[in-house]
Amino acid sequence: MKNFSIVIFSLLLLSAFSDLGLCQGDDVLRMKLGGYHDCEGTQNSAEIESLARFAVQEHNKKENTLLEFARVLKAKEQVVAGKIYHLTMEVIDGGKEKIYEAKIWVKPWMNFKQLQEFKHAEVGPAFATSVLGVKTGH
Repeated sequence: MKNFSIVIFSLLLLSAFSDLGLCQGDDVLRMKLGGYHDCEGTQNSAEIESLARFAVQEHNKKENTLLEFARVLKAKEQVVAGKIYHLTMEVIDGGKEKIYEAKIWVKPWMNFKQLQEFKHAEVGPAFATSVLGVKTGH
């Protein structure tokens, strides 16, 4: 029973001090394994745009479609064995702008990149009008 108590106490202590995922706040960098964080200000970086283009190309190959990448609207990353990027992007499908979501798993030390998910985003009108730059009447 004493060993069990020591293990529980150690786990509680460890969890209290192990805030390990990338979160930016008050100029302090914290990491939380398995946690998501927004890639604010970097959603239009070359690395994120490259991942988004990769996702569209992989989807086009797999589904035999002709979607065209337009821009990244939102980017999040999750620290796992590597990183999983969760991207919300604007894509041109048959001349119409549509919103898609993609998950890309990246392990740079293994030169590994895999599209895990690519789907049409179920977005409400408020999100769609704000990210697509549509102004609502005043």
